[in-house]
Amino acid sequence: MPKPRPSTPARKAVWAYAYEIVPPQTQHRLDAIQALLEQEQADARNSARTWQSRLVTEEHVTHILVVSDSPAQDLEVNRRVEDALKAMEMGFSVTAPMPVEDESLP
Repeated sequence: MPKPRPSTPARKAVWAYAYEIVPPQTQHRLDAIQALLEQEQADARNSARTWQSRLVTEEHVTHILVVSDSPAQDLEVNRRVEDALKAMEMGFSVTAPMPVEDESLP
């Protein structure tokens, strides 16, 4: 009789969305935002959550790409990011969260 295979743990759902900052910002102007993002990533790691971000500066827009274990965009982390962008008078919009189905993601 074949042995039952151990079940693999279900993969945690992962969502992606982006903040779009127009006009694009210089790296120097984004230093405070980068520090905030790094702190949020560390906090998520310490809480066993998924929340990672990356700043991408292009010619016409700056993006903050976010990968999270929640599609909710009204979390405390979102408020902190949005408050910082508003305080620096950076115009921004936020895309709708989309599920990520890449098997290589955590």
